Amino acid sequence: MLPLSSKIAFVLFALVTVAWGAWGFYRLYRRIRRGRPDPEPRFDRLPERLGYALLTTLTQSRTFRKRPTIGLFHSFIFYGFVFYGLVNLVDAIDGFYPLDLHPTNPSTVAYLLLADAFSFLVLVGVLALVIRRFFLPSRRDFRFNPRTLLHPSVQSHRISRDSLIVSAFILFHVGSRAIGAAANLTLDGPDPYQPFATLLSHLIPFAQAYDLRILGYWGALGSVLAFLAYFPYTKHIHIFMAPAKYAVSRRPSSGVIPPIDLNLEAEAPSAGAKHLEDLAWPRLLDAYACIQCNRCQDVCPASATGKSLSPAALEINKRMELNQLASGPGLSPFETGSASPHPLLQFALSPEAAWACTTCGACMEVCPVQDEQMLDILDIRRHQVMIEGEFPTQLQTAFRGMERAQNPWGINRAKRLDWAEGLDIAIKTTDENPSPDVLYWVGCAASYDPSAQKTARAFVQLLDHAKVNFAVLGKKECCTGDSARRAGNELLYRQLADENISTLNTLKPKLIVASCPHCLNSIGKEYAQLGGDYKVVHHTEYLETLVAANKLPSTPSAATVTYHDPCYLGRHNGVYDAPRNLLNILSNDVVEMPRSREDSFCCGAGGAQFWKEEEEGDERISDNRFREAAQTLHASAPPEKVLAVGCPFCKSMLGSTPLKGNEASEPIVIKDVAELLLEGVLRSKGIAPKPVSIVPNPVVLPDQSASLPVLGGQLQFPTGSSAEPPLPPSTPRESPFRESQEVRDPAATPVARKKWTAKAVPPIGAPPETQLAPAAAPSEPAKTPSDPAPPEPMSAVEAAPEAPRKKWTPKKSTET
Repeated sequence: MLPLSSKIAFVLFALVTVAWGAWGFYRLYRRIRRGRPDPEPRFDRLPERLGYALLTTLTQSRTFRKRPTIGLFHSFIFYGFVFYGLVNLVDAIDGFYPLDLHPTNPSTVAYLLLADAFSFLVLVGVLALVIRRFFLPSRRDFRFNPRTLLHPSVQSHRISRDSLIVSAFILFHVGSRAIGAAANLTLDGPDPYQPFATLLSHLIPFAQAYDLRILGYWGALGSVLAFLAYFPYTKHIHIFMAPAKYAVSRRPSSGVIPPIDLNLEAEAPSAGAKHLEDLAWPRLLDAYACIQCNRCQDVCPASATGKSLSPAALEINKRMELNQLASGPGLSPFETGSASPHPLLQFALSPEAAWACTTCGACMEVCPVQDEQMLDILDIRRHQVMIEGEFPTQLQTAFRGMERAQNPWGINRAKRLDWAEGLDIAIKTTDENPSPDVLYWVGCAASYDPSAQKTARAFVQLLDHAKVNFAVLGKKECCTGDSARRAGNELLYRQLADENISTLNTLKPKLIVASCPHCLNSIGKEYAQLGGDYKVVHHTEYLETLVAANKLPSTPSAATVTYHDPCYLGRHNGVYDAPRNLLNILSNDVVEMPRSREDSFCCGAGGAQFWKEEEEGDERISDNRFREAAQTLHASAPPEKVLAVGCPFCKSMLGSTPLKGNEASEPIVIKDVAELLLEGVLRSKGIAPKPVSIVPNPVVLPDQSASLPVLGGQLQFPTGSSAEPPLPPSTPRESPFRESQEVRDPAATPVARKKWTAKAVPPIGAPPETQLAPAAAPSEPAKTPSDPAPPEPMSAVEAAPEAPRKKWTPKKSTET
């Protein structure tokens, strides 16, 4: 029990610090609510949401994933913090009204034992994490790529400073309470239910025990009260914000992008995000829920290959800016409704980083608190494309093709069925077979890319072997708009999606089967936002049902097979087992890559990356993934090593990656699961597979008079603009086909991809001369006679020489 003077002082101190802390939490709420309303429901089925938040928080299930050892030490601190809420309350009451806390009944014994145990475990946990963060050379946290844009507060070591302050507070708070408990035992005698406090009590002289008990009381409870004022600005706030984020977490999968309102009539049209307040409010909550573990950076394919993008830096930069906007004791202009002074591309991430994202969703999947880093990047792209007209030049070709020919290849729509030429079976369209059991959605890749055409041909032959009643849309099919949407061109996506939805709603298909995971995701999940609700499955899922029904008997091969999980099939849509079940039937030697299933590494094609060059980095994403596949298959013996895929873009990226061109004498064959199954079915029937000879479609240049869709007419192509001006009608377009592994010359020296270089958007605090000085264009190295000639494009039409494209550079921000 405290003396009277201490009681009065404690009450006054508590009133001041609690009021100060409450004011800080209120300001935090004001900053989060500045985000725009979220288009998705965040408070529906509230009891279920609260139950999920409570269960996930108390079990620490997401924290234990990937890092079980670190998760264990973190759990010591978390569970100690939770139980210390009761301990602090009991101690506070005991200071004013003496409580009988002797171990005379089971409840008191349990309380004393848990309080003592958690005091010890919290101290162990904090010390272990401090040693890991600051002293172990193997630590990965907060080591950012030199290319990554960092907020000035991060550059000034605010993260380390904050970590030290929080760690010191926990050590002082728990340590003070342990000393106070030990002092009590020095006066009252040892307690077998408090072994840690009993051990410490032997170090405390009896004459000093009373003073140390009072000191322990003030140290434990006073430090908590004093910390309340700083609490809303520290990373420790995640202990409250993380459960809040669980409660309002998204229901849709990571493959579904939130819709936006497009108003073409507005005088000042807006789309996407330019400033913090343009982000939906849950994504401002993300910044405070973030525990700064950098797991998202560890799994990000762009970051892993040396690009400037870091999902972790994005969230940390947002928090630093939000805290900076709250400097001062009163409500800041931002908290009262004024616009934030800096655009996101000036402090959150660089323009180059915004275009490096492959939308693989790995960051969102691995995040312990379910932050939505990828959605921030897509909103930034939406603004850059539809409002600013700023995007990598190479995307212009894909946009133009999708607008004019309804496919990013820009090939005439009349050629959508050319992939089926030469087959022994008749491919019927829905005009010829209006009520099929299966509508096969071929997709743009399988319609126009020779490598993907082999998948479509194999799949329809399998359907024929199984006597399935199927049809295709033929010329009625158009691009689903996945690449347009991931590139930020929401309006173009809507135009393509509306046409497809109109066609499908008229047809009312029983079942849609897609061989492209991107089409599967768009039609099966995203079209529901626009009124299209369909049953869609991946071709491997449907083939699995046919095999299970004994409609496709097959004979396994002697090949060693490893499977690459496409991001849009696995992580975004949860399809992991169907392809593997088929492969286990087709081969007696199926091996897994280290990064597989939900941990799979991207091929580098998603997020519209297939249509543009990769940003500057240490290596290509596809090289990184192919190296892993090669190492997995390295120990296997001939005759054949197969990398199986379930996505046409993965097949093309992994088949054309430069590292594959340099492979050793034992080549790795890249095939779709459907191709492998067809071979197995033919083997079982004793039929030799026929050689496939596919002539690529010529690239047809659409009418140049059409204009690109854009909000408010902002996107124009004057001389010197960032977007590519229309090519003259007499100039053939550079072939967008990527080399497939079947036609690549292994002896050929791979040609390095040309990279675009973003002008540096002046960071916060940059001197005026830096903000005004234009970025120097990188000079092209002079070619010598010994330089290897580039491979011929995969097109039936030989392209005429084309002038080098101007690299994309973002406009300099005029905001400071």
